[in-house]
Amino acid sequence: MSGPDLLVLHALRCVGTAGLTRLAATTGLTEPDVESELIDLAVAGLTTRNADFAVWSLTDAGRAADVERITDELESAAARPALTTAFDGFLVLNPELLDLCTAWQLRPADGVMIANDHRDLSYDARVLDRFADFHRRAAVVCAELSAALSRFGRYHVRLTEALDRTRAGKLEELADSTSSYHAIWAELHEDLLATLGIPR
Repeated sequence: MSGPDLLVLHALRCVGTAGLTRLAATTGLTEPDVESELIDLAVAGLTTRNADFAVWSLTDAGRAADVERITDELESAAARPALTTAFDGFLVLNPELLDLCTAWQLRPADGVMIANDHRDLSYDARVLDRFADFHRRAAVVCAELSAALSRFGRYHVRLTEALDRTRAGKLEELADSTSSYHAIWAELHEDLLATLGIPR
């Protein structure tokens, strides 16, 4: 099981520069716990804080340390075969997710695509139904990932929460915010590439 220091270090690797709120959401830790880990990592030379914007990022040493620690985690758990299989399932779903996000942001009108202003409730409902079906299939992949490495379990929780927030009326939570379904899916993609050592 990943310790909090690795969770925070790797979250920065996957999301890039970020503040405490986003890192807490990503890791499932409280903001004070995230900050404590970041300070310890900074003392070790692995993270740095931009005081002007109250955000943190990895140093070059931090990026190298993450690669080493994540690889050690993967190999010690003998999880590479299972994670590789689950990643194949992710790659099957990935183009569909991108198409669904486009359908949420744009809609057809008189033969052309226009920005979706979300006034056509029946159109939005159809897209959300498709998202719900996608999410059921994504849950299977997420379960395979978390069975291989428990830290991947956080993704299904976060994806479900983003979909629930969208259904509750926060329409930006599907594809247009850093906490959106799309953003979390992109983090998962980055995490899989980083964990398996696959270059972009």
